[in-house]
Amino acid sequence: MNMDELASRGLVLLGCGKMGSAMLEGWLSGGLPATSVWVRDPRPGDWLTAQGVHLNTDLPADPAIVLVAVKPQIMAQALPELQAFGGGRTVFLSVAAGTPIAYFEEVLGAATPVIRAMPNTPAAIRRGITAVVGNDHVADAELDLAEALLSAIGRTVRLDSEAQIDAVTGLSGSGPAYVFHMIEAMAAAGEAQGLPADMAMQLAVSTVAGAGALAETSGETAEQLRINVTSPNGTTQAGLDVLMAPDGLKPLIARTVAAATDRSKELANG
Repeated sequence: MNMDELASRGLVLLGCGKMGSAMLEGWLSGGLPATSVWVRDPRPGDWLTAQGVHLNTDLPADPAIVLVAVKPQIMAQALPELQAFGGGRTVFLSVAAGTPIAYFEEVLGAATPVIRAMPNTPAAIRRGITAVVGNDHVADAELDLAEALLSAIGRTVRLDSEAQIDAVTGLSGSGPAYVFHMIEAMAAAGEAQGLPADMAMQLAVSTVAGAGALAETSGETAEQLRINVTSPNGTTQAGLDVLMAPDGLKPLIARTVAAATDRSKELANG
């Protein structure tokens, strides 16, 4: 399957909240015709209504992809309406958190091609990272197409097995909240050292945003970037001596990601 087949057979977007809107905007600006997209959303806003897509109308007979972007609690109502597309050529691509591939196979039929994707919240501004994995009925070309569609909201990685989803959830899925809390902690520390609260927050936010952008674009490892800014016996070294102590940041983050991963496994097992 390729983009031409997607355009001719159609794409169904089930749910168009922040994540769905970010994806749709990326697809349309990337050249996917609005007439090739069908959107089901109970409360469409002005932006969605103005895009020229098929909105809450009858669906195509044989869509190439159904992208499921509804909240998990709405899934039980929305998915059964699409059972007619199960067990055939239509690929179901889900970005719904906590919903395993087995659920889709149970509702739509065991032979249904299903791809599960785990994005994170920066996807809403197209700066996300999304992990994808498919069941045995998904061809490599279909995974390639799914990654191309998901590239509208950031980068993608391909997992070896669905079992890795819990670790992805613990790291990148929950990770933005860890970084937000680090910003809070850095700002509070700056304020404690005598900076005005607003200034301390501005410095913390820009420092984290800039460091992340540098790590993403420089081509050097995070370790090397850290070494580059650490003068022997300087101020950065003094701070890192605390942060990199045996009971410092590394074991704390290890426990944090492990706790989130374990919770993801618990939720998956009901």
